[in-house]
Amino acid sequence: MTLAKREINMVSVKDSVSDQEWALRVDLAAAYRLVAMYGWDDLVFTHISARIPGAEHHFLINPYGMMFEEITASSLIKVDLNGDKVAESDYPVNPAGFTIHSAVHAAREDAQCVMHTHSINGVAVSAQKEGVLPLSQQSLFVLSSLGYHSYEGVALNEEEKPRLVADLGANNFLMLRNHGLLTAGKTIADAFLYMYLFEASCMIQVRALAGGKEMVQVDSRIVAGIQQQAEQVTKGLGGGLAWPGLLRKLDRKNPGYDQ
Repeated sequence: MTLAKREINMVSVKDSVSDQEWALRVDLAAAYRLVAMYGWDDLVFTHISARIPGAEHHFLINPYGMMFEEITASSLIKVDLNGDKVAESDYPVNPAGFTIHSAVHAAREDAQCVMHTHSINGVAVSAQKEGVLPLSQQSLFVLSSLGYHSYEGVALNEEEKPRLVADLGANNFLMLRNHGLLTAGKTIADAFLYMYLFEASCMIQVRALAGGKEMVQVDSRIVAGIQQQAEQVTKGLGGGLAWPGLLRKLDRKNPGYDQ
């Protein structure tokens, strides 16, 4: 059977949502396209979600079946914590994506954005018994706020949620064993910066191990003060320091996310 190519004809929702929600939609669509630009996407099979402020506990997630490089602010799907669509969309929601993201959003009020990837380097390190090693400056930021969650199969089981949440705890980084990477941030920009550091740590580790030489690991005492140093380096802005530049990069290379 040959599947017909599905044309994307998205109607703008800008005038039907609040200014606050629209700003979130633009940033989230940008995050999807940046993930694709940096090569962390896995066809259509991972997800980034953002909580919409308010008592309704609604959040935005990708239309399942759309490539990350195609996603726009208007195409994002609004769902509740039961996985039900709040607004009309022709696209479904990835059930595994809903399981993971709804668990974190329900447990962590501070996690406005949850980002999950299946990057090659991330999955490779997730399969290594030692996990993330202190081999680079990037890895220190990860190690200062890192949890691990054992693989339980494709994330479709509601009973897995409390275990995943417990393993994440108050951390910003979660390594999903034999599966991939997850970050949780107070903003979309923060979650993206965390994933950038997570992915860089894994890439450096894979390459360092492939070199076959004895490695120098960073003194564990340095990890303790790394968060304070991060505040200094980013001037207290976290991911917000780099975010405007990333949006300008998208405007040059893959415009249209803000439609």
